[in-house]
Amino acid sequence: MAENSFQDIRPLIQGCLQQDREAQRKLYRNFYGYAMSICVRYSKSNEEAREVLNDGFMKVFTKIEKYDTEKSFKGWLRRVMINTALDNYRHNYKHYHHRDLEEADQETTAENITHQLSHTDLMQLVQRLSPGYRAVFNLYAIDGYTHEEIAEALDISVGTSKSNLSKARANLQAMLKKSQPDEFKKYA
Repeated sequence: MAENSFQDIRPLIQGCLQQDREAQRKLYRNFYGYAMSICVRYSKSNEEAREVLNDGFMKVFTKIEKYDTEKSFKGWLRRVMINTALDNYRHNYKHYHHRDLEEADQETTAENITHQLSHTDLMQLVQRLSPGYRAVFNLYAIDGYTHEEIAEALDISVGTSKSNLSKARANLQAMLKKSQPDEFKKYA
């Protein structure tokens, strides 16, 4: 179900407000793909993404009265899923030490070959980033958060957010070099 207007999902929202299991099931089914695409970006595996997704939908169902019907449901759902993924990150990875990354050649950019990679290929590379780098990269590059917002959400400093983004980009460039060595030679 595409969210063309609030009218399309109003019965589902009303049903969820009344804790109607059938309405919850339909809302879950209708927005599963959209929500899963968000959760996968922040998770190390599909299994972990499904856990985040289910936790996120539990929050949707228990806090649906906080949804402002004047705003986009997809936008609200997106925010719930991102926050749930960040909660998962903080719970599972906050105390992990980040491994040092190989230094990537800062002058070589991946922009010239990214048009040749599919979205799936790019997302697989992002999945290979360490959890801290992946979270910052997703929040900044994909979801449009500022470094100040990232720092607050992940309970890190703004400098750490900027550093993790830089290292994530360098790591992605290094992975692209390894996966497409001949292409990088063309543009070097």
